[in-house]
Amino acid sequence: MRFKRKKYDHEYKSNSEYEAAQQLHKQKIKFVYEQEKLAYEWREDKNYIPDFFLPNGVILEVKGRFMIEDRKKHLFIKAQHPDLDIRFNPTRKLYKGGKMTYADWCDKHGYMYCKLKEGIPQSWLDKQDAR
Repeated sequence: MRFKRKKYDHEYKSNSEYEAAQQLHKQKIKFVYEQEKLAYEWREDKNYIPDFFLPNGVILEVKGRFMIEDRKKHLFIKAQHPDLDIRFNPTRKLYKGGKMTYADWCDKHGYMYCKLKEGIPQSWLDKQDAR
């Protein structure tokens, strides 16, 4: 059985991505959505396509489900591209019934994160964002 992508009334892959885009539009932030390809190696040569590439270099990766394969991929990308400033929006626990959250994973591996429901932090949108 093949996974069928949900159809939305917008161009984004999820409602969370749509929400992030709306926040960026509201702040008048120009961004590139899933157009940049960044090469990395894991088992074979791959390309990582960031969700939102902001003008100040911040990459906003919007995750609904943050599967183990996605987490592994981001650890490989971080090791191979330490200069990339990838940030996440944790929304739930990593495993059903588990205690570790997406935010815990981000803390453990040195990623910044925010909750989209609370808004993308202004510091993430500023031209000279300080980590």
